[in-house]
Amino acid sequence: MDVDRDVGAVLSTLKPDVAFNALHGPFGEDGTIQGILEYLGIPYTHSGVLASALAMNKEQSKKVAKAAGIPIAESRVLDRFAIGNQHPMKPPYVVKPVSEGSSFGVVIVKEDQSHPPQVISSSEWRYGDTVMVERYVHGRELTCAVMGDVALGVCEIVPTGHAFYDYDSKYVAGGSKHECPAKVSPNIYQKIQTLALKAHQAIGCRGVSRSDFRYDDRHSENGEVVWLEVNTQPGMTPTSLVPEIAAQAGHSFGELLSWMVEDASCLR
Repeated sequence: MDVDRDVGAVLSTLKPDVAFNALHGPFGEDGTIQGILEYLGIPYTHSGVLASALAMNKEQSKKVAKAAGIPIAESRVLDRFAIGNQHPMKPPYVVKPVSEGSSFGVVIVKEDQSHPPQVISSSEWRYGDTVMVERYVHGRELTCAVMGDVALGVCEIVPTGHAFYDYDSKYVAGGSKHECPAKVSPNIYQKIQTLALKAHQAIGCRGVSRSDFRYDDRHSENGEVVWLEVNTQPGMTPTSLVPEIAAQAGHSFGELLSWMVEDASCLR
C-alpha cells in the first residue's frame, strides 16, 4: 500500500498490531515516522524518536559519542558554500552531509587534490547546505551489530571495485565482500564490540543497531580504532550485514525478525 501522501490516515485505518520499520533516510530513520507511530499508539521496531533523530545528525551523535569516551575523527561542520577553493582541513578528508544515510553525498578528498571538489558547491548537490568535513581515517572498514543489550560479532567490509563502502557496495549484489567474523586480533575484536554497545546505549538506541568503524593497522596490530556512526535502521536485504552477523551468532533470519517484532513497543 502506498502511504506516501497520508501515512497517518493509512495507519489509522489499518490499525496494525506492530509496525516493522524498514525505512531508511529522512522521514523513516530520523524520528519522523517514529513520532507518528507514537502519536497513533502503534508499537514499532528499532529506536525511538530521540535516538533516531540524534543518530541521524552526525554532528550531534559524535558529540554524544565523544562524551561517552568513544574515539571519533576530528571534524568541522560548515556551510557547503563556505568551503570555496581552499581546503577546510589538511587532506585527506571526507565531506559528507550532516543528516543523510546510505553513504549519499560522501566525497573523499585525497592528499594530492589541489582544491575541494567543485560538486560540493554546485547546483548538482542535493543533500542540504550543511556538511561535515571529517579527517579521513586510513585502514579497514569494520562494523558491529548490537541486539538489545548484547554486542554481536564484528564483520569486515571489503568493497569490490569501489573506493569505499558506498551505496552500490551496500545494496548491489557483489558490491562488497564480508569477512564474518572479521580477521582481527581478539583485543581489537572485543574493543569494537565494547564501543558498539557503548554507542548504542549512549545514543539511546533500542532493538537492533549497527556501528561502523575504521581500523588503521598499517603501523601496528593495536593501531587506531575510530567510530564513524551508528545505524538505527540497519539494512535487512540479502546483501545486508546485520542478518549475516546475527547468523554468525546463531540467530536465523526468521529468529532475528521475530525477536525484533516481539521487542517492538511505544515510548522507545
